[in-house]
Amino acid sequence: MTPALLWILSVLLILVGLAGTVLPALPGTALVLAGIVLGAWIDDFTRVGAGMLAAIGVLAVLAWVLDYVAGLLGARKAGASRLALVGAAVGTVLGLFMGLVGVLFMPLVGAAVGEFWARREQAQAGHQALRVGVATWLGIMAGLLAKVVLACMMVGLFVVALVF
Repeated sequence: MTPALLWILSVLLILVGLAGTVLPALPGTALVLAGIVLGAWIDDFTRVGAGMLAAIGVLAVLAWVLDYVAGLLGARKAGASRLALVGAAVGTVLGLFMGLVGVLFMPLVGAAVGEFWARREQAQAGHQALRVGVATWLGIMAGLLAKVVLACMMVGLFVVALVF
């Protein structure tokens, strides 16, 4: 493959990865990282060396961790039950088949349904379910925002290393 085609592949991987930071069906930060590593390899790691790749790799790992932990932290802060966490996970999977609206809001619905089911015998079950659903959703959205910011930082570091 010619270097020009490899650079096109690198840029495509990065762009698809950036889209994947908001579309859960795509491994966003992994694709961004793959595109960056390919770009560094094309250049024989001259401008983007091991130190820069290590820093970018740390950002990628941080993005993966935040993506999974943020929703859990939001749910736990609201006192979510185990069924609420399972509901959020099921809602996330079901949301994949419902487009962007499903991806954004099905975790909230799943967490609320799971929490309601766990507390259905209690007087304030509906209120608690809504509170847990919203807290879980806010955590997921915070994780999504952090993932997007970190992916953009990864790309920014790569571009700065290539240009300067």
